[in-house]
Amino acid sequence: MSVSKPPPPHSHFAPPPDSSTSSHLSIPPSSSTPSSPAPSRATSSAPRSLPPPSPVKISMQEHFAINVCPGPIMPIPQISDFFPRFHDFPMTPPPPREKKILKEPDFGLNNGGETDGENKEKERKPTEVDRGERQEGADSDDDDETYLGTLEFTLLFDHENNCLHCTIHKAKGLKAMDSNGLADPYVKLHLLPGASKANKLRTKTLKNTLNPVWSETLMYHGITAIDMTTKTLRLCVCDMDRLGRNEFIGEVRVALKKLSKGESKRFKMGLERITQNKDINKETVEQGTPVAEEERGRILVSLCYSPEKSCLLVGIVRCAHLAAMDSNGYSDPFVKIVLQPDMGKKSKYKTTVKKKTLNPEFNEEFVYEVPHDQLAKKTLEISVWDYDLGMSNDFIGGVELGINAKGVRLKHWFECLKHIGKKVEYWHTQSVSTFAQQVLVTNIVVTRLFLLGMQLKKVPNVG
Repeated sequence: MSVSKPPPPHSHFAPPPDSSTSSHLSIPPSSSTPSSPAPSRATSSAPRSLPPPSPVKISMQEHFAINVCPGPIMPIPQISDFFPRFHDFPMTPPPPREKKILKEPDFGLNNGGETDGENKEKERKPTEVDRGERQEGADSDDDDETYLGTLEFTLLFDHENNCLHCTIHKAKGLKAMDSNGLADPYVKLHLLPGASKANKLRTKTLKNTLNPVWSETLMYHGITAIDMTTKTLRLCVCDMDRLGRNEFIGEVRVALKKLSKGESKRFKMGLERITQNKDINKETVEQGTPVAEEERGRILVSLCYSPEKSCLLVGIVRCAHLAAMDSNGYSDPFVKIVLQPDMGKKSKYKTTVKKKTLNPEFNEEFVYEVPHDQLAKKTLEISVWDYDLGMSNDFIGGVELGINAKGVRLKHWFECLKHIGKKVEYWHTQSVSTFAQQVLVTNIVVTRLFLLGMQLKKVPNVG
């Protein structure tokens, strides 16, 4: 396309060009006009004016750029320039454009005698800061740094009953985990170190909500004053999926040493994702015997000597944080009680079996008819076992109460003998003691003899 420029306007000093010589925008003479005067000799002798310039041809892009963008015409960047993967062949991205900063003229007046070099350094610093802010902004878009929500809960330590009450109130503004923009949240609790199914508690699951309200109280039994100084409570908020694996949203950790005895404390904390170091966890587990005993679990035992019936009442209340002995991560625990020296069948008792649990509650009581003066010479052996059908039972842990015991076990036995007619309850940490090892050796020998007898029955007699 070409656009012709109009001829220059007529001047009072130069006559208009001749109609025969002009080829553009010529005005034909009108017939109605009166006869013009005859040209004089001066005009005829005057030199003829130059013809108008030929029309200038410009491109369409320049035509539309006139009076629109006063600067130089820059090529329009394509989206493929910024995303090289759209090309079939490898291509380097174009260099970034530099933004020019307009400066006010100084006219040579620098405050404080600053030189041009110092001014240039000051101009460079903001650009470096801007780049850092851009990088931080790009990093902040990561999923780990996004807002995950808040969790409100209350903790109460009951020193008399050795219980930790955990009341989960509600969560607010949880991160959406499902395709519908909602989640199915629940809260899972663990005691660290030594997190396992033995000390795992869980709330109910609420469907399709990002602001769940549970108002549910969970209890940890067998928590001592030592645990309150060394343990940490971990609360995890997860999203339940029926078809796939449950997704982790965020967690909160509270050191139990922040709690005081008998006082409830309310917390409102933001969820976060804490990276766990496996080496640190291994070190905490391999720190000596207290952790090894803790893995075996604890048992709550009550003792009372009745002077009316002249008998010892032994109560097996419950167990907590037992070791998992089955492949499913649980156990089928039951408790055996033996009063030594052996008094025959009357000295051996056994509780019922609780299926698939690591925190069983028995609430069973057993009676031993023994005079009070002979009770000081006796030893009460309590052992916890995992029941296996058709196989030998697995030993979990045990406790010995008597004059030869030490620590809390000796204190428990001594208070039972001193306070006649009073019920005394204590939590005891289970361990693999000497009597338990002897029981294990006995069971192994009996099992081997049984297998040997079965093999002998299968061998035919040659004679």
